[in-house]
Amino acid sequence: MDVALFDFDLPEDRIALRPVSPRDSARMLVVRPDAELPTQRLTDGRVTDLPELLQPGDVLVLNNTRVIPSRLFGLRLRGEGGARVEIMLHKRQSAARWLAFARPAKKLGPGDTVRFAATGDEAVRLDAEVIARGEGGEVELAFDVGGPALDEAIARLGELPLPPYIAGKRRLDARDKADYQTVFAREDGAVAAPTAGLHLTDDLLARLAARGIDHVFVTLHVGAGTFLPVKADNTADHRMHAEWGSIPASVAERLNAARARGGRIVAVGTTSLRLLESAADVEGRIQPFSGDTAIFITPGHRFAGVDALMTNFHLPRSTLFMLVSAFSGLATMQAAYAHAIAQNYRFYSYGDASLLFPAR
Repeated sequence: MDVALFDFDLPEDRIALRPVSPRDSARMLVVRPDAELPTQRLTDGRVTDLPELLQPGDVLVLNNTRVIPSRLFGLRLRGEGGARVEIMLHKRQSAARWLAFARPAKKLGPGDTVRFAATGDEAVRLDAEVIARGEGGEVELAFDVGGPALDEAIARLGELPLPPYIAGKRRLDARDKADYQTVFAREDGAVAAPTAGLHLTDDLLARLAARGIDHVFVTLHVGAGTFLPVKADNTADHRMHAEWGSIPASVAERLNAARARGGRIVAVGTTSLRLLESAADVEGRIQPFSGDTAIFITPGHRFAGVDALMTNFHLPRSTLFMLVSAFSGLATMQAAYAHAIAQNYRFYSYGDASLLFPAR
């Protein structure tokens, strides 16, 4: 498909630089493509309305990945000279190896060593060898330590990776360290937050449970590739970066049982949806899953594993806007986003939410 179909004008001031407080007070646009009355197809609400918008027996699928401080600043060592580089880890390959994006990538080549050190404390140091360099600034790094020792070093030397459209306007601060994690984050490994989940609070989850709406946890370690723009003119030419995910057998069983009883599977975030769609068979049953997924969802995709989607508002020409257009229909989502912009909804990671139902 022509990528230009997914373009729209987004005023710069609609991109949220801070979340609202409390988290669940964010606005939420409810999109029902098949509602009989046109006035029912787009309705304005709040995240706190979620228990009333869903039904007893529905199940929320939450991504419990935890964002790690994956932005590292280092010095390339080569001969007597050096060059400063910024490294954004995006996918772990093994105990001591990561795929990463480098800036400026042209300063790095296979065999180079990059040294990361704490300011004023040379004792806190980490070295990595560039094993390979790929397209788009991607490099593969082999660190001089692995496993928990590498995790600890990254935690001490790294910085939380705010999205570029936020980091370009203000610096990371102490508030972000709490704001950019979900309240249920448990599994270290993401380099970007599953942002729809940022809206949920313990109180809201308790209210949902009291109404008979269950929740389960899956894990998808979100990679930095989620921020990459689609540079191709046609969606067929865009390459997605793989991300690692897991759906335990016990979770798959609970989801399938809920559906068998008439409940709906509600993905909280495009990350949960992409993982569920990767694991669903042709009959719509969720299978246990553990491994990489590079699924790219565009209009024409037949959804098997998800009945509703809660997600934030996405950027023009992004793979995520393509995904929501596949789910609720391109014309519907163009109208929904025009409404959101006109009504001053806040966009992207720290922005407002939408609750989408599928176009049948």
